[in-house]
Amino acid sequence: MSEINKNLRIAVYPGSFDPVTMGHMDIIQRAARQFDILIVAVLNNSSKNPLFTMEERKQLLQQATKDLPNVEVDSFSDLLVNYMVQKKAHVIVKGVRSVTDFEYEMQMASINHKLNSEVETIFMMTNPKYSYLSSSVVKEIARFQGEVVDLVLPEVEEALRQKFAPKTQIRS
Repeated sequence: MSEINKNLRIAVYPGSFDPVTMGHMDIIQRAARQFDILIVAVLNNSSKNPLFTMEERKQLLQQATKDLPNVEVDSFSDLLVNYMVQKKAHVIVKGVRSVTDFEYEMQMASINHKLNSEVETIFMMTNPKYSYLSSSVVKEIARFQGEVVDLVLPEVEEALRQKFAPKTQIRS
């Protein structure tokens, strides 16, 4: 590895991004300004039943971040600290909307630091205009054909519309 590469500040913003919301995009854009490389890492969370496949989530994120040259989109299904070592990253970026988020993320940051003391977690407060926003809320609104235009990017809105399009029944 060259000296130049050793000095790159690489951070990972992990999440399920099912789907990516404007709140996620706010954190991605702000974190991208702080690091040389920001890896947006889609995780396969075994405790969740995602609406979008891993590949669909990655594609939506790639479209959403296409104008951010230092942002890479990837996926993983291992421990986050193992992924961090693989990517030579030392900072985890987490968006925090509330005290509840902070309590959970603090616990995760502590265990990640225990597993690898070279890994630090930074918390970025969500822009107040997105403090109510979650992927779960977006999916619930979209499921009932509600407006999500201000909550997600247009390509995500279209993907949600396709997922929740009424199924036509074939009569025999």
